[in-house]
Amino acid sequence: MVAEIPPSNIEAAFVLDALQKNIRVDGRGIYDYRALRISCGPAPGMVEVQLGQTRVLARVSCEVTRPAPERPTEGIVLFSCELGSMAAPGLESGGGGGPRASAQEVAVSRMIERIIRQSRAIDTEALCIMAGIKVWTMRIDLHFLDHSGNLVDAAAVATIAALRHFRRPDVTVDGETAIIHDPRDRNPVPLSIHHTPVCVSFAFLGAAGDLVVLDPSLLEEQTQAAAFTITLNAHREICALNKAGGVPLDASQIGRCMQVAVAKSDELIDAINAALGLNKS
Repeated sequence: MVAEIPPSNIEAAFVLDALQKNIRVDGRGIYDYRALRISCGPAPGMVEVQLGQTRVLARVSCEVTRPAPERPTEGIVLFSCELGSMAAPGLESGGGGGPRASAQEVAVSRMIERIIRQSRAIDTEALCIMAGIKVWTMRIDLHFLDHSGNLVDAAAVATIAALRHFRRPDVTVDGETAIIHDPRDRNPVPLSIHHTPVCVSFAFLGAAGDLVVLDPSLLEEQTQAAAFTITLNAHREICALNKAGGVPLDASQIGRCMQVAVAKSDELIDAINAALGLNKS
């Protein structure tokens, strides 16, 4: 596996020196997001998100399968993440989450799985067709087209937007028979989504991690001492917290990040609703 090309010492020093003067290399404010664009494809469940120069394509698909023996009344949700050389120089695809998946692919896939599945954003029981016999298996494939930093936030927006945009075939159960209707004969139906979780990520730079920025660029990520991601939904409930890196964070830093994340999560959810043609919910 080929790793990302790391920044030079001069580049890293330049980033840190600028942040000490409250300046970011790309001209943004410390707590500013890059421009966000959400494009819903013609096919249900296909969404492209561009966050600055970072681009990710999410595609949702489904098929009828047997349920897991330990969860006979619940559908199955699978995740796949592909990050390759097309996204950034020095990267080589590990196979979309397979045995050769890169550490970055695994990290992003696990984070998205955590915020969608473990926060119960999807009603998996609503994916059951016939208990113990037939359920819907949902597959979310994430393809990173350009990597310019903060993959997690872009992937989270793309994933939840794609799930809300998706429509599955309608089903009629008659006794022990399940009829899967062709979308041309009967309108497909949306998934049952409990809430809309989004990620807000921060990078802490400097030897002591005392320089903090929102929505880090690739150069800032490569220079960071620690990363902190807060996942919130429209109800401002904390769905997940994730901290990476060895630099400890004190309570004041976490509190400041939480205040910023609450405001920014509202903006992200509003953007998703606008792209889907919906009012805020």
